[in-house]
Amino acid sequence: MSPRFLKIGMTYDLRDDYLAEGYGEEDTAEFDRPETIEAIEQALSSLGYETARIGHVRSLARRLVQGDHWDMVFNIAEGLRGFGREAQVPALLEAFDIPYTFSDVLVLSLTLHKGMAKRVIRDMGIPTPDFAVIETEAQIAGIGLPFPLFAKPVAEGTGKGITAASKIETQTDLERICRSLLTTFQQPVLVETFLPGREFTVGIIGTGADAFATEVMEVLLKPQAERNVYSYFNKENFASLVEYRLVADDEARRAGETALAAWRGLGCRDAGRLDLRSDASGRPNFMEVNPLAGLHPQHSDLPIIFGLMGKTFSQLIDLIMHSALKRLKSDVTG
Repeated sequence: MSPRFLKIGMTYDLRDDYLAEGYGEEDTAEFDRPETIEAIEQALSSLGYETARIGHVRSLARRLVQGDHWDMVFNIAEGLRGFGREAQVPALLEAFDIPYTFSDVLVLSLTLHKGMAKRVIRDMGIPTPDFAVIETEAQIAGIGLPFPLFAKPVAEGTGKGITAASKIETQTDLERICRSLLTTFQQPVLVETFLPGREFTVGIIGTGADAFATEVMEVLLKPQAERNVYSYFNKENFASLVEYRLVADDEARRAGETALAAWRGLGCRDAGRLDLRSDASGRPNFMEVNPLAGLHPQHSDLPIIFGLMGKTFSQLIDLIMHSALKRLKSDVTG
């Protein structure tokens, strides 16, 4: 059976669905727009796959109970609640023995919690800023890290909770910002040493020894952008506030090597993106990994990197599928 004729289900969280339920713009920032789903479906179809839209985790659960089955699921569902929200769809699919794209339950749960991921990264000897995880207001006074610091929610993406105020210079501001984040996001706050150097984003394609880094993209904030931070506001208005540039100097090369080591060490699969920032000596540090990276063809960082490399969106989807299909049984793929 040729993989080109496999039936591929598609799981995702559509932003419009949650906006209609009363959630806000920032609440739904990580969810997908209709054009993303359409672009992925068109790319899969052009590559010869049969596609079937499934939707969010509750829709998947209903379909599975009804007896629906797919040869593989292309999963980009982010989930809504809890540290395991990105792992909900993969957990259901594993229970029904259905393979899927991207990382598994363990990796998605671990990496969503930035503090837990950084503990593993630090144990591997990969450079990452010193940090503390604040779960209660009482813990704020015990932070012993030198200023300046940087604070953000421990389990959010797309720059949620990050503003120009996230760079913190005083104890008073530290207490104010941490209290605000604890209240607003109802989750711990990651506080880490602020790194003053360059900011890089690196795409990774593949799994384990087969994984490789894309070219390295530097994120440059324009004068009118929020200062010092690749924030939610800057990301939402990237066309006018952010410049993306492929770079290949020694520092960028080290960023790519660090990203690939982190990807392999964490056990991530198929494709994703890592964010790095350099310290004062020019050494790139791991900041966070997104093993379920956004795939909007124009707005998401991984497709932007591919576009700058002269590659098409379909080529990106083909590489993702090529990696995921290696996990199918030989009697299916052969």
